[in-house]
Amino acid sequence: MRIYKEFQFEAAHFLPSALPGSPNARVHGHSFRARVTIEGMPGADTGYVFHFDELARVMSEAQETLDHRLLNEVEGLEAPTLERIAMWLWNRLQNLVPGLAQIEIARDSCHEGAIYAGPDNEKPGPSRLAAE
Repeated sequence: MRIYKEFQFEAAHFLPSALPGSPNARVHGHSFRARVTIEGMPGADTGYVFHFDELARVMSEAQETLDHRLLNEVEGLEAPTLERIAMWLWNRLQNLVPGLAQIEIARDSCHEGAIYAGPDNEKPGPSRLAAE
């Protein structure tokens, strides 16, 4: 069984790897959505996989770190692509959330996102131009 909880954050960023003159090379902002998914079976005594109040508590610190920030200034996000934001959040939560299964970061206005399922599922991806 999988459960999930989401939070939203507003943030600015720029992509250092973007081609000169590209809008992505300039500071710009987005509304982001983060979804944290946990896998497990409901406890016999509790009836839940992971208590949503506890999940909200551990997620709130990450949300505070990201919300209304220039992501390039957040330690570990100097090149804040969707992929790197997902990995950054995984690294923040992996020791706090047993059964962490995946992190999804999306920009709803752009209809884009990245899903990270942890280092055990990493496979090399195709090379591409500096895209956001």
